[in-house]
Amino acid sequence: MKIPKRLQPLYDDGLVDEVISRLMSGKEADVYVVRCGKEIRAAKIYKEAAKRSFKQAVTYQEGRKVRNSRRARAMEKGSKFGRKQQEESWQSAEVDALVQVGRAGVRVPETFGCLEGVLLMELITDENGNVAPRLSDVAMSTEQAIEDHDLVMQYVSRMLCAGIVHGDLSEFNVLVDEYGPVIIDMPQAVNAAANNNAESMLLRDVNNMKNYYGQYAPELLNSQYGKEIWALYEEGELTPETELTGLFEDPTEAADVDGVLHEIMAAMAEEEERLERIREAEEG
Repeated sequence: MKIPKRLQPLYDDGLVDEVISRLMSGKEADVYVVRCGKEIRAAKIYKEAAKRSFKQAVTYQEGRKVRNSRRARAMEKGSKFGRKQQEESWQSAEVDALVQVGRAGVRVPETFGCLEGVLLMELITDENGNVAPRLSDVAMSTEQAIEDHDLVMQYVSRMLCAGIVHGDLSEFNVLVDEYGPVIIDMPQAVNAAANNNAESMLLRDVNNMKNYYGQYAPELLNSQYGKEIWALYEEGELTPETELTGLFEDPTEAADVDGVLHEIMAAMAEEEERLERIREAEEG
């Protein structure tokens, strides 16, 4: 197929030898299947900020550190240079997160570098060599749902042990190959210790997974993995080997009405966005 404009520099530099097909178009990036020498990989082309539909990006960027003080000042001022640096920071955040959580024992695509706003990474395939389906396109037995949900909860726990919360985990950001779930799409990953929204984002991530797998294993719908994981983290007792139970007892204290209303509004907004994604996926 014709080489997309954004992939031309990588083709000219010999990093990409052939563009095989367009894989998908998402809210923050377009993904293509490419050939790099003898390897078939995925090329993720990040959309410019003005074209991204990802909401509340500032919320996710809270707590991210920029080592270069000049770049940090430019980003704060919003200059042309600063906006460019902001884009590069958004893109490099995903590479950093994928590498970090991969080392922590989470199954994610291997990365091969990010250049000119394009991330080259491993293409996740099924047992027949075809592109692996998203979790949203997979049906399963009750036993498989419980097994895969347990594994995803381990991944969420290990990410948190590495100081990271995915922030946008759902059935649309998980691929399934012959070995099980693979976590993808992490440009919005947040620093668990430095972002004030980390807890609510983790609880949302866990609830998204619970609700999806709960379609096939209803007993999961009463689990409290999110609260259990976060409580262990706050107490300094969470480790990559921690055996989770899904059980959690809320402390007996006065209800935080404002907090509950905030969570309800956030959940409604999240559900609206989830339904929008489903519509986009069906139209695509």
